[in-house]
Amino acid sequence: MTLDLPELYFRTRDNGAAVFRVDAANREGRLDLNQIAVVNLKKGEIRPHGDGALTEEEEAAIRAWMEEREALLARRTIDDILRTVDHLNLTAQWAQSQASDDELELFTDDLLLAMHDLRTVLVKKKVERL
Repeated sequence: MTLDLPELYFRTRDNGAAVFRVDAANREGRLDLNQIAVVNLKKGEIRPHGDGALTEEEEAAIRAWMEEREALLARRTIDDILRTVDHLNLTAQWAQSQASDDELELFTDDLLLAMHDLRTVLVKKKVERL
């Protein structure tokens, strides 16, 4: 059975990834991952690991991964926000129909402050757009 492995593997982390070259064609017949770079998405940086240099193909593949990763994170952010709207609706329904006074007391002030803060930000942004 032949494995169809990528040439590069990206170990994601908070602000980017560690990039490894996948080596499956060594004498021992085992899979090796050799780190070749570190990616910082916020700064748009690619730093070669150690004293090594990246080939043009590797740098192009890393840049393509960066673009795909940023698009994925943007989609996830929108999905999280839409899920938050659903959670707010479910919370309103629960608070109105099922919550006890003690349960409401646990989070009412925190939720009201967070909602007020969000409303203030959204109203300001809406005004700026108009």
